[in-house]
Amino acid sequence: MIARQDDEETPLLHRAEQPTTKTPLPWDQFWIVLLLEMPDLVTSHTLAPFIPQLIRDIGVTNGDESQVGHYAGILQSSYYVAHALTVFHWSQLSDHIGRKPVMLIALSALSVSMFSFGLSKTFLGLVVSRVVCGAFDPSMSVVKSVLMDITDATNMPNAYNYVPLSWMIANAVGPLIGGSLSRPADRFPDIFGRSELLKTHPYLLPCSISAFFILIAWLVTYFCLKESVSTRTPLWELIKGGFLRQSYSKPHQTSSSIIVDPGETNSGEVQAKPLPLRDLLTSRVLSITASYATTGLLQTSFILVQPLFFATSIELGGLSLDPPRIGALLAVQSVAHGICQLLFFARLHHRFGAGAVHLTGVSLGIPIVILFPVINALARAYGIGMAVWLCVAIQLMLTASLFMCYSCMALFIRAAAPNRASVGATNGITQTVVALARIFGPASAASVFSYSLQERHDAWLLYYFLIAIAFLAVGTALLIPRDPSVWEDRYRE
Repeated sequence: MIARQDDEETPLLHRAEQPTTKTPLPWDQFWIVLLLEMPDLVTSHTLAPFIPQLIRDIGVTNGDESQVGHYAGILQSSYYVAHALTVFHWSQLSDHIGRKPVMLIALSALSVSMFSFGLSKTFLGLVVSRVVCGAFDPSMSVVKSVLMDITDATNMPNAYNYVPLSWMIANAVGPLIGGSLSRPADRFPDIFGRSELLKTHPYLLPCSISAFFILIAWLVTYFCLKESVSTRTPLWELIKGGFLRQSYSKPHQTSSSIIVDPGETNSGEVQAKPLPLRDLLTSRVLSITASYATTGLLQTSFILVQPLFFATSIELGGLSLDPPRIGALLAVQSVAHGICQLLFFARLHHRFGAGAVHLTGVSLGIPIVILFPVINALARAYGIGMAVWLCVAIQLMLTASLFMCYSCMALFIRAAAPNRASVGATNGITQTVVALARIFGPASAASVFSYSLQERHDAWLLYYFLIAIAFLAVGTALLIPRDPSVWEDRYRE
């Protein structure tokens, strides 16, 4: 064995060597994380197929078809307004009191919000339900923090090879529940025709099934999930001293939170505690936040426009599809996303790096948008035939690359965190900004969609708007490196 020789050119503070042996995935906890990735996706995708029809049914548009997209945008944006106001605080709180208590609170509120949505008969009631759901949504912040806690640089890409299984199941099951079980008294009169409750509340059944699934996730979390934050501050102490003051006045050390960062700390000072907000706003965190925000803006705008496009009449620029068929298309799309990610993400990440995969994904947002008017033009000229379905299939397959971007973003967020003890707060910062972008995305896209449908207005305006967002996402994607390991080397694993 040859001893390593140091000379005057060898730095005094050696960079931590990257692990050479892959750490096995901790499946005893990882399967719970996969389950907890699903509740928010199930709820949102359960609602997607019938929201346009629900808005028509409650009469808020007064029969004006062009206003359906506007009110759908308000519903989706209300969710993200509440999410933006709370996600950082939930993430930061989970760094101190633990991930598990926050998850239990969030899942309880999520279940209540879905029952409330199914019982609502006014647009205000729908908005309040979505606000509650957004304020307590756990999957976009705390669940991701749990995943970052139980993995390291060697097995996290492999973990995100399996996470799409959750997304695929949730994104497939949700639309099928919402599309197939909405208005059950009308669609299945032999089974539900005598239920006055389901006649009065025609969308309660799919919402109740989603709420029941969330309750199952709550039980699994309570009995099976192990706390991944090793040192915690009692909640009462945080309340007594004021959360922001108390949270940083009593540092706690864990082996996973220690780093040496000569470039950003004095004399290689070891940081082993959650950092204040001002110390979290490094150039790396800001770069990944900007890229994540524009990606979220593009993706949520597309998610809103897609079912609206399917539901709008061909004469007004859509495809005239009914909720069951919309639900089936969204389910097929989700299955395709999951299969593509499972088969190709790890290989693409290993071959090209997360940065290149992300850049390709947002770049393909441009042809994805262009296919909307192409599909409608074909439907006008030839009806809904083979050419239309071929273009729809191409569009659905291309969106798989766009959704791969989220796995790439998670790898960069973990690597960008100033120290391991602040992973939750760093994740909270990115999720807050992304939520703000998602407020603007659905609201603006829905408004432009409604404006485009009005007489004498340019129907292409919406597509110009979406393409501009895609170019913005490409620009911010250039701010991040090819591989997160460039940032990950700051940790001493």
